[in-house]
Amino acid sequence: MTLPTAEGLSRSERLDRLPFSRAHGRLLGTSGIGWALDAMDVGLISFVIAALAQQWSLTATESSWIASIGFVGMAIGATVGGLLADRIGRRSVFALTLLVYGLATGASALVGSLAALLVLRFVVGLGLGAELPVASTLISEFAPKRIRGRVVVWLEAFWALGWIAAAVIGTFVVGAADDGWRWGLAIGMAPAVFSIVVRWGMPESVRYLEARGRIPEAERTVRRFERSAGVAAPVEDETTDASARSEPTAPDPRGTVADADRVSIWSPALRRRTIALWAVWFCINFSYYGAFIWIPSLLVEAGFPLVRSFGFTLIITLAQLPGYATAAFLIERWGRRPTLTAFLAGSALAAAWFGTASTEGMIIAAGCALSFCNLGAWGALYAIGPELYPTNVRGTGTGAAAGFGRIASIIAPLAVPPLLGLGGPLLLFAVFAAAFAIAAVAAWTLPERRGAALE
Repeated sequence: MTLPTAEGLSRSERLDRLPFSRAHGRLLGTSGIGWALDAMDVGLISFVIAALAQQWSLTATESSWIASIGFVGMAIGATVGGLLADRIGRRSVFALTLLVYGLATGASALVGSLAALLVLRFVVGLGLGAELPVASTLISEFAPKRIRGRVVVWLEAFWALGWIAAAVIGTFVVGAADDGWRWGLAIGMAPAVFSIVVRWGMPESVRYLEARGRIPEAERTVRRFERSAGVAAPVEDETTDASARSEPTAPDPRGTVADADRVSIWSPALRRRTIALWAVWFCINFSYYGAFIWIPSLLVEAGFPLVRSFGFTLIITLAQLPGYATAAFLIERWGRRPTLTAFLAGSALAAAWFGTASTEGMIIAAGCALSFCNLGAWGALYAIGPELYPTNVRGTGTGAAAGFGRIASIIAPLAVPPLLGLGGPLLLFAVFAAAFAIAAVAAWTLPERRGAALE
């Protein structure tokens, strides 16, 4: 494919025209490792809860709070992290979040009381919540527009790797000894070390740099990606004034503008998509975390030994990988909206099936179907979110949606015990299925942005 000359193109247009190169791969790999470590921490706590419920004789409500307090932190972290990303940069916030939750997770391995564990899990949540929307925003702003959705789904696929790592640690470390949960949490310190790599090895968003007037740095970053792709850069000096190749600031045909003082995620042009995105985030968080945080404990309560229930969870988790792969394929063929809607509808059916499963084979099959569909939906959701907002509120928009969704993840673990008491697994997973169905309807109202340049 012959690329057009770079002369006269904005820096964002120059990035959009590039093929996927080694520089993109390094950025994706670095962000993905951070994403996987995030997932490992979130997944690991479900195994720690199951172990501590036996060792510390915790009630169902106390166990629920170990999960929910982390999601309180995630709700705050996602909102604040998105705001900070639009002010101090995507890269800086990403590194800071890894440091915060890595150190707090390691400290959790030393606690001797439920109160201390709850405090540290809240701090862990602050870091976890801020990282995810920031990472997806950064990747979206570098990925070529023709494969942007696929690249973000590849990023989200690292979540499966992290959750699989959590299942392996849960099965072979947490379940191996009485103090196994401490060793499992100690392993969770890895993000603190990795934050150093992130801070010094990742590029900052070109769109963010331009918005902040850091034109020479933005130009150097674009040229680095062009060199990696073997594409010739413009002949002008790299300190050329922003007016030559920066993004335009005039209003676009859809009524959004790039002026930070005039754009809001609640402005008339963005209000409908914000409401729909928040609805999807809320419902998918409620069902995903309600189900997957509790699956190990539910299997133990159903009479399966602790180690065996952890093994079932590991098998179910492996089904996330083909779910992501399928979403990555479909998102550039079908588009964002139909892919997200289809996977959410599939999640609703799988949740209903899991609620009626009674044999080992049915539990594993239904769990794998739920894992496949749900994580495919997550991949599509992270791809579509950053595309809905202009640069100056992109971090804010994705972070606010994630923060609102975390409210549901706080409620979900606390809602599981009473729902089980009222109607058992059948009622519980019927509620999860209904939430997935509502999310599917909301997803269908989002605008389709496949192949479009970021605003």
